[in-house]
Amino acid sequence: MKTLLIVSGGIEATHGVRRAKELGCHVVVSDMNPEAPGFALADDRLIASTYDADATAAAAEHYHRTVRPIDGVITIGADVPLTVATVAHRLRIPGIPLEAACLAQDKLAMKQRFVAAGIPVPWFAPLPSPTTLERIVAERGDALVVKPVDSRGGRGVQRLRPGLNLGEVWERAAAQSPTRRVMIEEFLAGPQVSTESILIDGLGFTPGFSDRNYEHLERYAPYFIENGGDLPSHLPLKIQEAVKRTAEAAGRALGITTGNIKGDMVVVDGKPHVIELAARASGGYFCTREIPLNTGIDFIGAVIKLALGMPVSAADLTPKTFTPVVQRYAFPAPGRVTRVAGTDEARALPGIEELLVTVKPGDTIRTPTDSNCTAAMVLATGASLAAARTNAARALAALKIETVAA
Repeated sequence: MKTLLIVSGGIEATHGVRRAKELGCHVVVSDMNPEAPGFALADDRLIASTYDADATAAAAEHYHRTVRPIDGVITIGADVPLTVATVAHRLRIPGIPLEAACLAQDKLAMKQRFVAAGIPVPWFAPLPSPTTLERIVAERGDALVVKPVDSRGGRGVQRLRPGLNLGEVWERAAAQSPTRRVMIEEFLAGPQVSTESILIDGLGFTPGFSDRNYEHLERYAPYFIENGGDLPSHLPLKIQEAVKRTAEAAGRALGITTGNIKGDMVVVDGKPHVIELAARASGGYFCTREIPLNTGIDFIGAVIKLALGMPVSAADLTPKTFTPVVQRYAFPAPGRVTRVAGTDEARALPGIEELLVTVKPGDTIRTPTDSNCTAAMVLATGASLAAARTNAARALAALKIETVAA
């Protein structure tokens, strides 16, 4: 029986735990939170911060020596590629190179590597101070994005617009960076896409391809608040293929020849550009639920097998279905939650595949500033994308999350 370590026991990890056990694995989960949902399903647990690569690797090494050998390590929905790579390196099990993991956690170094490899990216530069920001805005205008170099989940990412206090913009970004490093890049207007790929000996497969929904871009400006996504994409197949090839080339540019990557891409005048690349299985239920619903592909199963050194074929990663799938989020009025109702009714509606409510009475909902400010998420299918969108909207309308000013 193979032993798999899953770094981070968040709610999305539970899908990986279940699938690994179905594949006959002994599953170990590591997390700092003793109440992490993944622990309830795991065979064993390790208490260690997912963001502390050395602590997690030390706990994994001790388990590996004293309990049973660990054969593979993955993470699902947690932006901790260096932690996963460090465990793999120390235990001499499959994993991406440490250098690739470091590049994936440093957006500035990542973009520099992409430029060196000829991968199209928005114009970018380091932003050491508010004064530098003021100078660049004077030179280039405000079609720009300011972001922390090494943060997660969109925290501190801001699109510039007239009237913003540039000193405050810089400080908000720096506050979300563990190293207080900030960068700036050009805002490229065009369709944005999420991709999910697997590389096997340098050959790329991208079964995950979702049009990102930014209908709230102006409502919550200057912050980028994504409101889910749509599969299959509306983009022409020729452009989709170009996006996939660019994402896969970006993964190879980081030094990843075997592993999984998640791309944030934008298409400008038919040409794909890489906004960011994550060296991990994505969060937001993209790889755990949306890809299987849309394509029939067991994506997490493939990720697990790859981590365990087991064969994964092209057929395993070839879409079998093209079912429309729509994801949408709920953004109630900010304040203290007084009532949550309608969950059973929403789940019972046609086409609803998943409804996750993340708040309860007494919780405080803040004005959205990043991807962690939602109160609920719905996944819906339908005979068409329009039907799936309607099903998602009906479920969110049935869900009642009431708040009062805090």
